[in-house]
Amino acid sequence: MRYPWKSAEWSLIFRVLPRAHRGLARTWWALLTLRALLPAVLVIATGALIGAVSAGHPVTLSLAVVAATSILILVLSPIHDAVSTNLGARVGADLHERLLRAAIEPPGVAHLEEPALADDFTLSRDFDLGITAPPVRVCMSFVANGLVEIGSGLASAAILFWYRWWAPLVLVACWLATHRLLRESTVWRTWRSEDVVRSQRHADYAYRMAVDVPAAKELRLFGLGGWTVNRFGRYRRQLLELSLQALRLRERSLVWAALAALAGNGLVVAMLAADALAHRVSLGDLIVFIGAVTGSAVLGVADFDWWFDTAARPAVVVESLQERMPAFATLPLSSRPAAGLPRTEVRLRDVSFSYRPGQPVLAGVDLVIPAGSSLAIVGQNGAGKTTLAKLLCRLYDPTGGQIDIDGIDLRTLDLDAWRSRVTTVFQDYIRYELSLRENVAPAGANDADIAWALRQAGAADLAAEATILSKSYAGGTDLSGGQWQRIALARAMCAVRQGAGLVILDEPTAQLDVRGEAEIFRRLLDVTRGVTTILVSHRFSTVRHAERICVLEGGRVVELGSHDELMTLGGRYATMFTLQAARFSDDSVADAITSAGLGS
Repeated sequence: MRYPWKSAEWSLIFRVLPRAHRGLARTWWALLTLRALLPAVLVIATGALIGAVSAGHPVTLSLAVVAATSILILVLSPIHDAVSTNLGARVGADLHERLLRAAIEPPGVAHLEEPALADDFTLSRDFDLGITAPPVRVCMSFVANGLVEIGSGLASAAILFWYRWWAPLVLVACWLATHRLLRESTVWRTWRSEDVVRSQRHADYAYRMAVDVPAAKELRLFGLGGWTVNRFGRYRRQLLELSLQALRLRERSLVWAALAALAGNGLVVAMLAADALAHRVSLGDLIVFIGAVTGSAVLGVADFDWWFDTAARPAVVVESLQERMPAFATLPLSSRPAAGLPRTEVRLRDVSFSYRPGQPVLAGVDLVIPAGSSLAIVGQNGAGKTTLAKLLCRLYDPTGGQIDIDGIDLRTLDLDAWRSRVTTVFQDYIRYELSLRENVAPAGANDADIAWALRQAGAADLAAEATILSKSYAGGTDLSGGQWQRIALARAMCAVRQGAGLVILDEPTAQLDVRGEAEIFRRLLDVTRGVTTILVSHRFSTVRHAERICVLEGGRVVELGSHDELMTLGGRYATMFTLQAARFSDDSVADAITSAGLGS
């Protein structure tokens, strides 16, 4: 982290606020300064008014100043609160934008899957929800009022220089000592501790379960509504208890704080009383000085530290993530063109990869994929199939070995240019709450290509192209899992039509029935003929029609060949195929479905 806690809090004031909105920040400071000075002006004006009355002098000017100052104190407070809330909301928006940029700008995705960053992600993502602490927009009013009180306390104390030079120094010292002694008992220093983060994570999970649509059916079907609410309440109360434990005043601090306050104030007030009795201080001056002593008391009792600390937390976490993320997601960038690739082959040379040290997912993979051919990858869960797809998309780089495209190290190709050559359908594909047209071609495409892709994916009649695919919007609609999968496939087919040279399909038809899968895969083979196609699937009725099949096991290629070759070999593929085919009453069902002439 770039800065210690104290400087982080002041960084919020002097750096984050102007960055969020310079004009509002200047207004905020101007109002703060004016509000801080007005109580001291009121004390002086009140003393002058009483002195004028006692001396029989005209009171018009001093009375006008008292009235104007009193009105300004009343009027400026709500105005300053409104400005603070607005500025706090802009700070929140600025921090969210920075968090989004920190999450999306790194070219890889390792930082999004890194456990060491997960807790800070939870804290920073939800800082405006008010689950762990009040949002910044709420805190800023209290921060402003706290700074006003400190400013007015210092201004009031400064008046006492006209009485005795040492008086304001004594008062400021005693109140700041009190402030410091109580600070360690009022600031929650452990808000990123393991216990706090765990409670926050569980509370956040239960909250999202209750308000997100995907979980609605099962919560009701299994009677989990009460369990979800109780779970949220239990962990939310744990968070509150943890914060209260940290904020409880310690008796020793309170006693020392009280003694410091009594000593300093007692000395100054005693001196004032003695001078007043000896007629060394006039009535008007006495009123001013007593008012100054009273006004300086806010230095010790200002409700400031907790709010200042709380408002600074999001900036601390977001800037911490901004600094740490690139180290996890750095991919060397180059400018070598990727147009037309691959033309001859994609070759993996002794490729190894680990998400965590000492836990290899791929271990020495050697594989050649001729350009324009189709390759199916099969294997048990955790064999490394999806990881291989991520490496080919260059979301990660291998931790050992290299991937060559036509003999060129993939890491030397321009990253954006290479990704423009690749189209994918991952298992966790995105369901965009956009129109059908934008779901098929997020980057844009002509009408003919979009219509063609929808037809090829069997999705031409699902909705009009302008229909929003979400019931959350007027006139919108939702789709079944299988229909959404057809949309994702249409997106890949449209990319092929736009010139993609490598198609990667990771369980692309998992939510379709066997008949729908056979139809889609037949069309996929037709559409991608001449395009390098890699298919990851558990359904052997689908993968058997790829030109070659790769069996991954333990992070290595253990078998490679056509369906017939691997069945003749009688190894791992043959065993898996036979076990899956045994679920059918007739082993020829899959062939019959595929060859039944479904669709066109």
